[in-house]
Amino acid sequence: MKTQKITPFLWFDDKAEEAVKFYVSLFKNSKIGTITRYGEAGAAASGRPKGTVMTVAFQLEGQAFTALNGGPHFKFTEAISLVVNCKTQEEVDELWEKLSGGGEKGQCGWLKDKYGLSWQIVPTVLGKMLNDKDAEKSNRVLHAIIQMRKLDIKRLQQAYKGR
Repeated sequence: MKTQKITPFLWFDDKAEEAVKFYVSLFKNSKIGTITRYGEAGAAASGRPKGTVMTVAFQLEGQAFTALNGGPHFKFTEAISLVVNCKTQEEVDELWEKLSGGGEKGQCGWLKDKYGLSWQIVPTVLGKMLNDKDAEKSNRVLHAIIQMRKLDIKRLQQAYKGR
């Protein structure tokens, strides 16, 4: 895999490989790269059995990530999330349902997956609407977002147009 300057590093208790396989199955331009396993020293230091998965390098839509089975010391919080820009409502709907399955559906397009990682499922048209020079249009869209869980492009467009 191509090395990029900054790679998000995701800490899991012990489900890094399972999570990566799940994520890669959802996005087209995605793949699993190198899987590193705990050796003698790493197993002794971490308390993990020798030979179990330590890290998984992977790509989602061409973006490199690394997942680590680091133990229960740290948990994901909403302080960091992955934003997925979706072109269609069908894509929003599909990713919303698949990623939130076994997790938690939040407000304003946010969700937590079954591994505790936060995602924002966002229509690509939203940026244009929120950055419109007409502050009234942007405010209507923001008000509409606040009332939604999964974002609905049609409702956002209606708010943008003042309907």
